[in-house]
Amino acid sequence: MSIETIWAEYRSSLRAFLSKNVSNHADVDDLLQEVLIKSYHNLETIKDTKKLKSWLFQIANHTMIDFYRKRAKNQTSELQQEHDCALEETDDIFEQMTDCITPFIKGLSKDEAALLTAVELEGIAQKTYAEQQDIKYSTLKSRVQKSRQSLYALFNQCCDFQLDAKGNLVSYTRKNGHNGGGNC
Repeated sequence: MSIETIWAEYRSSLRAFLSKNVSNHADVDDLLQEVLIKSYHNLETIKDTKKLKSWLFQIANHTMIDFYRKRAKNQTSELQQEHDCALEETDDIFEQMTDCITPFIKGLSKDEAALLTAVELEGIAQKTYAEQQDIKYSTLKSRVQKSRQSLYALFNQCCDFQLDAKGNLVSYTRKNGHNGGGNC
C-alpha cells in the first residue's frame, strides 16, 4: 500500500482527531504534516494492514503529546527567563543600595554600626554574632531590629522607596533637596 493511498483515505479523519485536541488550525496542519512524515518513514514496519488505522492514530496521538510537552517546556523556559530578568533588576537595585548603605551605617552609633556591618553586610549569623559578643541571642535580635529601624530612618530622610507586595525593594528615588551631601 502506498503512502498516497493511505493518506487519501485517512487524512481527513486524522485532521478531525487532531482538531478536537488542538485549537489552532496552523498547529493542526503542522501536526498533520509530522504524522505524514513519520508514517512515510515507518511504513515498512507495519505488517498487518488491518492495523493501519490504529497505527496512524497512535502516531497522531504521540505527535500531539510531543507537541504539548514541547509547548509546556517552552512556556516554562519563558517564565524562567522573565524571573531571571526580574532577579537581575533586583540585583542591580541591591548593588546600588549596598554601595549606599556604608555611609548610612557610619552615621549610626558605633555599636549599631558594628552590629549591622557584621550581620547585614558580612552575613554573620545572628546566633554566631551573639556568641562572639557574649550576649544573649534574644537581646541581640532586639538590638538588630532597633539598629535596622535607625538605619531605615536615616534612609527615609534621603530617599523614597517602592516595595512590592512582599516587602522587597523594587526601586528608590532621592527626595527633593537631597543632592548627595552627607549620607545621601
